Amino acid sequence: MASRDESDRSRAVWRSCLAAAFKTGLACTIVGCTTLYGPEAIRREIAFPAFSYVTVILIVTDATLGDTLRGCWLAFYASFQGVFPAILSLWLIGPSRLTTSTTAALVAVSACLVVLPENTHLISKRIALGQIVIVYVIGFINGMHPEPIMHPIRVAASTALGVVACVLALLFPYRSLACHEVTENCKLFTENASERLKLIVKAFLAEDNKSRQALISQEKSLSVSGTKLLHSIKSKQESMQWERFLVMFFKLYCTNPGERLQNLERILRGMEISLTNCSQIPVRLADPELENDPTSSVEEHISNQIKRMPPVMTIIQESQTENDMKFLQKLHTIIPVTDKDLPFLFFLFCLKLLQGKSAATSPKVSGKQGSNDSEKQKKWHFGDICSIPIRINKRRLMPAFKSSLSLGLAVLLGLMYSKENGFWAGLPVAISLASGREATFKLANAKAQGTVIGTVYGTICCFIFGKYIKLRFLSLLPWFIFSKFLCKSKMYGQAGGISAVIGAVLILGRENFGPPSEFAIARIVETFIGLSCSIMVDILLQPTRAATMAKIQLSTTIGTLHKCVGIISFSTISNFEEGQKQFKFQVNELGKIIGEAAAEPNFWFLPFNSACYGKLLESLSKMVDLLFFGAQAIKLLEQESRRIDSTQWKETVSKLDGDLKLFKETAVSAIKCLEEISLIKSLAALDKEFETRKGSLDLELGKRRPIDPYVVQFSSSSEADWTVKNVNSFLRHSDELLSHINIGKDEEEFKNQVILSLGALAFCINSIARETKEIEKVIKEVLQWENPSSQVNLYDILCKIHATANTVTI
Repeated sequence: MASRDESDRSRAVWRSCLAAAFKTGLACTIVGCTTLYGPEAIRREIAFPAFSYVTVILIVTDATLGDTLRGCWLAFYASFQGVFPAILSLWLIGPSRLTTSTTAALVAVSACLVVLPENTHLISKRIALGQIVIVYVIGFINGMHPEPIMHPIRVAASTALGVVACVLALLFPYRSLACHEVTENCKLFTENASERLKLIVKAFLAEDNKSRQALISQEKSLSVSGTKLLHSIKSKQESMQWERFLVMFFKLYCTNPGERLQNLERILRGMEISLTNCSQIPVRLADPELENDPTSSVEEHISNQIKRMPPVMTIIQESQTENDMKFLQKLHTIIPVTDKDLPFLFFLFCLKLLQGKSAATSPKVSGKQGSNDSEKQKKWHFGDICSIPIRINKRRLMPAFKSSLSLGLAVLLGLMYSKENGFWAGLPVAISLASGREATFKLANAKAQGTVIGTVYGTICCFIFGKYIKLRFLSLLPWFIFSKFLCKSKMYGQAGGISAVIGAVLILGRENFGPPSEFAIARIVETFIGLSCSIMVDILLQPTRAATMAKIQLSTTIGTLHKCVGIISFSTISNFEEGQKQFKFQVNELGKIIGEAAAEPNFWFLPFNSACYGKLLESLSKMVDLLFFGAQAIKLLEQESRRIDSTQWKETVSKLDGDLKLFKETAVSAIKCLEEISLIKSLAALDKEFETRKGSLDLELGKRRPIDPYVVQFSSSSEADWTVKNVNSFLRHSDELLSHINIGKDEEEFKNQVILSLGALAFCINSIARETKEIEKVIKEVLQWENPSSQVNLYDILCKIHATANTVTI
């Protein structure tokens, strides 16, 4: 089974790489044939075929037809940003008056204006920056010859050729549609989710822990593929919007179900969480007639749920079977609920939520809502095509300044080294602009190595095939395939793979650049100049290491968790959901920074503890899911409570809210302490400051303010306290609440839903407490890693933090 899955994945990777290489090769062949064999009038206007190849690589890499259509619009918008202002500048200044310094200054100023807007697409910025480098540097190199108007227009024409080649390559010989890719990936994801659900159920019904762990391990390996498929589906959202009207003529248009599948993925993760805490199915749920096989009723119920698990693209709501209803009707026999029942109830809650989510998204159930969503998508699509309002944000000032300085410096040093090849220093910096922070040294190393191996490959092919241009282009196809594998590798990634492609294409598609070996050496040297400038500017203007940023972001994330847990309540569900979204955003940001820090070289710094931060990210991500399920449980309880309007019911709900308040006090106390501790790096510095402050307090005969109550609470809190004191009280009041429901034929389903919701909420509370203790352990491990000569005691650290922060009172 495993070998078959591995072979299927290998074939899928090969097919993907072959298809992408064919599209890239076809687009580059169109550019090459046009610039080498096209009519003289066209070749005269396409004065910079090198940039046509660069445009092809920027747009067509892993692109669909929708991506390419979007690329047409982005290239036009990039020309509006890069070419047309250059026409005005060259007309006012004159190419003959350009010098090395003025050229670099013009490039820097133009780059700042391009990068500064917040909402301009990254591809558009890269194309515009590349055009700026070509226009100004070539204008300076050629001196009197370039015309102030026609020279920039020829750069735009070269860009247009690359765009047209991309569109033709994606249209013929077959259409590469995002809609088709999403449909296929949805089918694969549905199969993946169904298989994972079956493994989860088998693990849930397993008789021993060893079998359960083996099945969970198998399910987790499948979840990796599911996550990749889900990411691919969601990434095609914008591309499908650009294909909308073209595809509707063929009646192939479908909406992107990324958000709906994300909910399915989250529910599967919830079931996975329940398995880590589930020992066995409560025997009280077994049929009296089936005492020898207590899992039969449960297994039959879950099997019915799996059979009704709807296909992703055509969701149909079905009624429950008689056996299924019989099982659910017996849930009330579990009263009173104990803490051992919670994983089981949470599992069934997720299963019920899975069915509810599917029905809620059914076109038949919510057709009007679907129509509204379609109108929103249509409005967004027209707005995106017809107008792009320029938004300037203060946060963009530093990235814009950094980009302009690195590009201007690269052009300056590149021209000083070699006037004829100076633009090759600025071009790699321009087309590799990043949207945010990145692992500077790792990516620069990948780009440099990719450029070198691509250039060497191109030089060898030129030497072997000589003047046979057709054979040169044929030699590019295997290189495109190899580069696609480089893009998927951890060593090179997207940056190294694209650099390798461009390095080979510019060698094999060149003309009138002199001997290949000289051109190759010049390109490599200029590329290293540009990358060195980019690294130097990053070090000067971005001195904070990613490891330090990870520590700060960890504290920010825990602080957001502290606020989110603090607003859990039956009465403020909307605020709770908003806080949950903010917490999820912070966790995602932490994941990005951890990835950057893991790729960052150590040099003379302490190595980044990737293992510990990975555990922290895993626990925080689990917290995101637990808070989501907690919000769903509270929302369902709120909906069900509207059916009963009695004083006893409201009083018991108030008691439950009190239990939540008690939980929040304990949880928030611990989380607040972890937020403060997570920022401590040097315990020696803290001890020194504490001793200094302690001496000054003794001399002044003052006394420190009492340590905050939550510090004392943190020292005495333990996992046992949380489960016994908070959860058991919540369960007692839950049983009291359920006793107010009179069992009748119409009330059984209602009571079952309340049981599942209360059990799920109690499970989430218990699991949040457990994950908080796990975070505490890992933070202690991180502190010990950073302070190997000190003995780490979190309570003592907290006391010292508050003692040094307190003021003297007489």
